[in-house]
Amino acid sequence: MIKKRVSGGVVHKVPTDLRKTLVSDPKALLVWEDLTPLARNEWICWTINVKRVGTRKGHVGRVVKELKEGMRRPCCWAGCKHR
Repeated sequence: MIKKRVSGGVVHKVPTDLRKTLVSDPKALLVWEDLTPLARNEWICWTINVKRVGTRKGHVGRVVKELKEGMRRPCCWAGCKHR
């Protein structure tokens, strides 16, 4: 099995669930790799900074959907507290 490399952010590495979802959608992965490390960091932090498993699954799905819609960063979010 060949693992595709998925670039991480400035602080955060891509979690397994998000990596698998991105790898399964070539268009979203292409957009993801075109993002700056800081923008990728924002998406990763937005995905992992939730309390419920269901919310996290929703965020992972939204990352792919919103990347394909042209969004470069998560909307309506204060930003990663780790930067």
